[in-house]
Amino acid sequence: QVQVEETGGGLVQSGGSLRLSCQVSYSPYSRDSIGWFRQAPGKEREFVAVVSANGSKTFYADSVRGRFTISRDDAKNTAHLQMDNLKPEYTAVYYCAVRLGTGGYSYLRAYEYDHWGQGTQVTVSS
Repeated sequence: QVQVEETGGGLVQSGGSLRLSCQVSYSPYSRDSIGWFRQAPGKEREFVAVVSANGSKTFYADSVRGRFTISRDDAKNTAHLQMDNLKPEYTAVYYCAVRLGTGGYSYLRAYEYDHWGQGTQVTVSS
């Protein structure tokens, strides 16, 4: 059974940084795409960032481009989301998701992913 677990959320002041981690329980993991999404209270889950299977391609939502960096470490079955210069409107539950097998970076919709973690809360105070 595939397990995905996010860690690293917390409370941070506006302008601060957090680094989220995503641990995936299975292998091979290196052929799969990894995405990050977030869901604020009363809003739909939205795409944040995606990294391709080999880590060479990434894509970001306009709202976070230049502030967030997605990466992966296949040797450890982990992915990371480095979040810098955070803003209060980034407050949400952040989710890591895995899309099996295709390895691309064009997957921006939640239904395109196969496995999800439980999420980690990120709160940015003003």
